[in-house]
Amino acid sequence: MKVTVVGAGNVGATCADVLAYREIANEVVLVDIKEGFAEGKALDIWQKAPINLYDTRTVGVTNDYSRTAGSDVVVITSGLPRKPGMSRDDLISTNAGIVQSVTENVVKHSPDAIIIVVSNPLDVMTYAAHMTSKLPRTRVMGMAGILDTARYRAFLAEALNVSPKDIQAVLMGGHGDTMVPLPRYTTVGGIPVTELIEEEKLNAIIERTKTGGGELVKLMGTSAWYAPGAAAAQMVEAIVRDQRRVFPVCVKLEGEYGIDGVYLGVPVILGKNGIEKIIELQLNEEEKQLLENSRGHVKEVMDALDKINASA
Repeated sequence: MKVTVVGAGNVGATCADVLAYREIANEVVLVDIKEGFAEGKALDIWQKAPINLYDTRTVGVTNDYSRTAGSDVVVITSGLPRKPGMSRDDLISTNAGIVQSVTENVVKHSPDAIIIVVSNPLDVMTYAAHMTSKLPRTRVMGMAGILDTARYRAFLAEALNVSPKDIQAVLMGGHGDTMVPLPRYTTVGGIPVTELIEEEKLNAIIERTKTGGGELVKLMGTSAWYAPGAAAAQMVEAIVRDQRRVFPVCVKLEGEYGIDGVYLGVPVILGKNGIEKIIELQLNEEEKQLLENSRGHVKEVMDALDKINASA
């Protein structure tokens, strides 16, 4: 198995490191436009192999997509990170151009690959990659839900003083302030979370989850990377090992949840063919309205990208 990670920055390098350490693929190719950057990161990861005892070969290349040929899965992390005071939407013009160019190169050399987009603004970059690739929607998806649920579960584990291993949760919608956490589908060791925590505390955790990325940007001056990189690697593992894991991922909806033509996070079964199935939950009226609000926000940014492309 061969996996390519495009973008050797913090997120991409972390993703490649997790893939190598967990021996998810035989070869991991790291690509970047900065001369020698991917080569150095890949060499550093490979030199760790005798210490952490793994066999995955990591290779770095500078803008040479021929070395990525035959990749089974490609993770796109390319683009500018968010800076303090910058919304994800501010990134749209620059990052869309980068993602579209990367996708063209990826599909040229690995036409059978499954593509996972991590670049922000996530939902719209997934749209850009899908439209550019012309691949089925089951093979182009965005990583956001796993990261968002991880933040939600981490905050809950801290508040309840329990292991995060025992917390299961689902979030839907766009990646950002309009995401839709679903307390009804959140459990701790099989126990509904609403039986274990006061509503006020739970609502505070939900609000913190919605702005979880911004909280880290304020603290560090740049976007997070450990959790996003690991989340992308978890999606790769589910595909490469045909695990059929149930994850929330960003995908183009075609009638599911009464939504058509918008890219939103929904629960899916992830396996060797990419998205094996989209799971439709029975949402209540409040949850439907929150999802509709999120849909409207994502559609606005999709329309903005369409205008940029039309004027280019």
